[in-house]
Amino acid sequence: MANNDNKSDQTLSVESRLKSLYELQTLLSQIDRIKTVRGELPLEVRDLEDHIEGLRTRIENYKMEIEELRKKSVSEKEKINEAQTKIEKYKTQLDNVRNNREFDLLSKEIEFQTLEIELCEKHINEYGRAIENKTHDISVTEENLCDQNHILADKKAELDEIVSETKQDEERLREQAKAIEPRIDARTLTAFKRIRKNARNGLGIVYIQRNACG
Repeated sequence: MANNDNKSDQTLSVESRLKSLYELQTLLSQIDRIKTVRGELPLEVRDLEDHIEGLRTRIENYKMEIEELRKKSVSEKEKINEAQTKIEKYKTQLDNVRNNREFDLLSKEIEFQTLEIELCEKHINEYGRAIENKTHDISVTEENLCDQNHILADKKAELDEIVSETKQDEERLREQAKAIEPRIDARTLTAFKRIRKNARNGLGIVYIQRNACG
C-alpha cells in the first residue's frame, strides 16, 4: 500500500503540485477573509456566554449562603428559647433556696444564660446584615446578568446575520479546497498545513515576483 502511495506521489510533477498548492492557498485565503469579516464576534460571543455562566453561578452561591445564614439564625433562636426556659426554671428555684451557696449558683446560671441570649441575638443581627448584603449583591448581579443577556442576544443576532450571508460561500470554497487536496502528495500537503498554521497571515505558499517573495 505504501509503495503504491509513493508511486502515486511521484507521478505528480513539481509544477502540478505547486499549481495545486497555489490554488488551495487562494481558496483558503478567501475563507480566511470571510472569517475576518466576522471579526472577533465569535470570540466575543463565547466570552459573554462564559461571563453569563459565571454570573449565574455567583447568584446561586449567594442564594446558598443566604440559606445557610437563615439556618444559623434559626439555630440561634432555638438556643435563645432554651436559655429562656432555663432562666425561668432557675428563677423558680431561687424561691426555694436553702442557703447562700445555692442562691449564688443559681444567680450565676441565670447570668450565664442571659449572656448566652445576648450572644445569640448578636449573631442573629450579624446574620441578618449578611443576608441583607447578599440579597443586595444578588439584585446587582441579576441586573448585570440581564444587561449581559441583552448584549449577548445582540451579538448573536449580528453573528448569525454575518454567518448566514457568508455560509454558502464558505461551504463552496471548502468543497473546492477539499477537491484539490488529492492532487497534492501527503508529505507536501502536511508541510503546507503546518507552515500555514504557524504563519501569522495564514500563507503557506506565495508567488515569486522579481526575485521577491510575495
